[in-house]
Amino acid sequence: MDMTETVRRSREEGIKERSEFLRGTLPTEIKEPTPAFSRDAAQILKFHGTYQQRDRDQKGDSPYTMMLRTRTPSGVVAPSLYLTLDTLCDRYGNHTIRVTDRQAFQLHGVPKANLQTVIQEIVHHMGSTLGACGDVNRNVMAPPPPYKNSPAYTYARTYARNIADLLAPQAGTYYEVWLDGEKAITAEAPEVTTARNQRGRGTVDTNIPDSPEPIYGRQYMPRKFKVAVTVPGDNSVDLFTNDLALVVIVDGADQLQGFNVYVGGGMGRTHRDEQTIVRLADGIGFVPVDHIYEVVKAVVALQRDHGDRLNRKHARLKYLLHDWGVEKFTQVLRDYYPDELAPLVELPPFTYQDYLGWHDQGDGRRFLGISIPNGRITDREGWQLKTALKEIVERFQLPLHLTPQQNVLICDVSPDIGGEIERILTDRGVLMADAIDRLERQSMACPALPTCGLAVTESERVLPDVLHRIRALLERLNLGQESFVVRMTGCPNGCARPYMAELGFVGSGIGEYQVWLGGTLNSTRLAEPYIDRMPLDKLEVSLEPIFIYFREERQPGELFGDFCARKGIDALREFAANYVPSKVKDMRHRVTLSPAVYQRLKEKSTSSNRPMKDIVEAAIEQYLNNLG
Repeated sequence: MDMTETVRRSREEGIKERSEFLRGTLPTEIKEPTPAFSRDAAQILKFHGTYQQRDRDQKGDSPYTMMLRTRTPSGVVAPSLYLTLDTLCDRYGNHTIRVTDRQAFQLHGVPKANLQTVIQEIVHHMGSTLGACGDVNRNVMAPPPPYKNSPAYTYARTYARNIADLLAPQAGTYYEVWLDGEKAITAEAPEVTTARNQRGRGTVDTNIPDSPEPIYGRQYMPRKFKVAVTVPGDNSVDLFTNDLALVVIVDGADQLQGFNVYVGGGMGRTHRDEQTIVRLADGIGFVPVDHIYEVVKAVVALQRDHGDRLNRKHARLKYLLHDWGVEKFTQVLRDYYPDELAPLVELPPFTYQDYLGWHDQGDGRRFLGISIPNGRITDREGWQLKTALKEIVERFQLPLHLTPQQNVLICDVSPDIGGEIERILTDRGVLMADAIDRLERQSMACPALPTCGLAVTESERVLPDVLHRIRALLERLNLGQESFVVRMTGCPNGCARPYMAELGFVGSGIGEYQVWLGGTLNSTRLAEPYIDRMPLDKLEVSLEPIFIYFREERQPGELFGDFCARKGIDALREFAANYVPSKVKDMRHRVTLSPAVYQRLKEKSTSSNRPMKDIVEAAIEQYLNNLG
């Protein structure tokens, strides 16, 4: 696409074009004693892994602070980086570290005056925030377990790292701005460097000869771009929610043959705007391993050139797939990658695993999965996870793997220290996997208030109470053994992927949520909207009819999400509309009629020629329904 002044574009597109490859006014503004960045600079900051935020709990104009997000392909975190983040969050932040649902870390509450120092420390300890936000490729996900006896998992981690390097911004501005030009030492695979600069097959920005951004060009992407790599059967990465997803294909000797390629997934939408959609990725074909970087570049460049640069709500790759269809998309892809894709390789069914608890790595060592409610690593009374993790990583120098479910795996644990690690955790009040309610284990929430500027209501802070109330309701309805995937967000942008949940809550107003039903445990099916605006104080009243329906009409072994999908939203709504709450039914034997009411009903029986018994029962039913 020829990006000239005659092309209609959004305001953000102009900011990117004028930024001189993401410099803008950042070099001068980081040195100024002002409490915040300018509006345009705040947009460019996102490409450097930083959002400018306010504490919305404070009334009036609270001071701005910064949220930083790391770029950690496949969630692998070295001990030195984790200990650095632990120190930084205490020295400059809000004393917490947050695991994201894309296997990255976030620090909150960093003042503008300390931002450069924090980024420098992260980079000097084997980390980066480059490209963690903004209109570029985000953190590339892969299954988190550090299996050493499964080549497929090793391939997935390797290619997640390589694709992250391939699609990282290359202009050098990040190091110029934050490290005064000092370039970090990286160990990029030679084939990645070759693939990035290769002309002809695949693609580069042909509009700018010798561009410092050979893939992105001056405009970068129309919107964020998300990539995941996984292995057959493992959908811990929520494969179908990504713009581009790859599934590792090996032969009988565990030699890498290539990848199944999926495109066009995405979760963001806007309430009551039917032009915005959530969508699952489509499989478009199999690619031999020798050509995978060319295909990755081709998909990125197709979106770069054809994505909507005027309407940012319509700018993700999913809209090209929605508007064009798979056939046209694959035809246009031939302009960038001329070979026809082979058919998809048949895969086994995907399953859900959270990798909590102890597991063998396959090399004589084990890893331990720790559940972190909503990803927040912190200390509070009776539960000191932050202190425990710091002690474990510091004493034993163990790497961490972050999971797409906002949890942490402590890896490379030798048999002689496993008991000591478990003792450190239990002494600090951290529960082992078997002691955690499965509703909590399978839940996720976005941060929402008070830091996110897009949130319309709470998420992270209210989900623990919501789960407690749901569990209490299930117990009361004799469904105490049931669990399902619950996800909550404070707005419709879908950061915790609520549209894939068996039960999803999407913030739609202050204290109100849209309710989605019918996703799956293995994240292979979209949920559907059930209630448009549910006040949180109506949670039990709203969910009880559906749980009763599930209890009475489920098939043997049927999961809650599968039941909701089988019945359909219309049937669920019809059942709920005719449902009499159990507490109201219990009152039926205590209902008495006054003489005046009895006389009116008797007259109605005579005029309608219906038995008095039927008239009385219908009147009581109507009264109790209204009461309920």
